[in-house]
Amino acid sequence: MSSRVYGIDIGSRSIGLVVLGEEGVEHSLSVPTTYDVLKQCRAVLEGVSGCLAVATGYGRKLFLKEFGVPGRFGRVLDITEIQAHALGARALYPTARTVLDIGGQDTKVIAMTPGGKVVRFEMNDRCAAGTGKFLEFMATALQTPLDRFGGFALGADKRIAISSMCTVFAETEATTLMALGERAENIAMGLHLAIAGRVQSMIGRIGCEPPLVFSGGVARNPCIVRLLEEGLGMAPLIPRDPDLVGALGAALHGKALLSKQSSLEAV
Repeated sequence: MSSRVYGIDIGSRSIGLVVLGEEGVEHSLSVPTTYDVLKQCRAVLEGVSGCLAVATGYGRKLFLKEFGVPGRFGRVLDITEIQAHALGARALYPTARTVLDIGGQDTKVIAMTPGGKVVRFEMNDRCAAGTGKFLEFMATALQTPLDRFGGFALGADKRIAISSMCTVFAETEATTLMALGERAENIAMGLHLAIAGRVQSMIGRIGCEPPLVFSGGVARNPCIVRLLEEGLGMAPLIPRDPDLVGALGAALHGKALLSKQSSLEAV
């Protein structure tokens, strides 16, 4: 029987897939979620087979309902994003004690024991403030591609304060500053400072033990990374594929279940 396991992280902005075989990661990719989540899931899974699938992220229950029937993927299970990101981060950085995930729809901070057990977490999922969605909205308002927004903000020649974290009010504040002649780079820096400050408050409430692993797509934003480093006094560890940490953790959870099952059968 195949021991191939795959983890799929279905977020609001992207879907990540990691396939684990006997020798480790066999395949991985990340694609935009789009408005037809199930259609994207089917496209991501084209040609993929295994004996166990583990889903995480916002769309995990929908995935379970659609694909959780006997078929080419064998069993389908789900785990929380907290579990998935903690497992993925610890696999990449075995000494990690804190995980920060700024996703498209929410922000999570996870504290772990030296052994990797999750002991507490904080999650902002009630509005876009401090999330990737906020950055995306503001990048559009300043007519800058999202993947260049962080570098654009680093071109600021001064740091101004943006007091609003509500996307609607923040856009109004940014528009007012533009009308006063403020440079767009300085406004972008102000928006990044607002997010970094909010995230640092979350980390402070959890208590940050180093090393800190920064996962999620926003970890690719150089301005957020620099501001967090300045504010926390430590450089976060950033995986090569930060948006695949959750999918990796889900796949590892599946591998652990298979291993436990095999051990029981051998008794």
